Amino acid sequence: MNFLKLANKKFLIFLLFIIYGCSESEYYLFDGREGRLEDFNGKWLIINYWADWCPPCIKEMPELSAFYESNKDEVLVLAFNFDELEGSELKEQILRFKVEIPSLLTNPKELYGWQPPENLPATYLIGPQGILRESVIGPQTQESLEKLLEKNKRL
Repeated sequence: MNFLKLANKKFLIFLLFIIYGCSESEYYLFDGREGRLEDFNGKWLIINYWADWCPPCIKEMPELSAFYESNKDEVLVLAFNFDELEGSELKEQILRFKVEIPSLLTNPKELYGWQPPENLPATYLIGPQGILRESVIGPQTQESLEKLLEKNKRL
């Protein structure tokens, strides 16, 4: 009798593993990584909209990279190309403009239901529970992002 209970438990665990493992990814990154939104839970998430025709966007890329490098234990920073470029076009711009943070291929509108920003650059801060905490328009610096994060940690 105990053997059957143990076998049933193992079967259920195996079945849940198969079902979860076969679930469709919700986001895709340019580097080939993919996953589900709950992968982001537990960390702060910054999504930054940028485009090659936006000089302030290009100017803030090193700042985003520096902020990410200094805070990667608790913050994930993702770039999203406003023009939704993919493949070789996106790769060329990533190299040309030295985008050193991971690039999100999935439109945040699909993930969070947001309307695209009307102005660029646009930066969105999502809390560790997956809830949008703040959005800012205009170029950010490492210092402004540090202040934004600290302010929202206190809330």
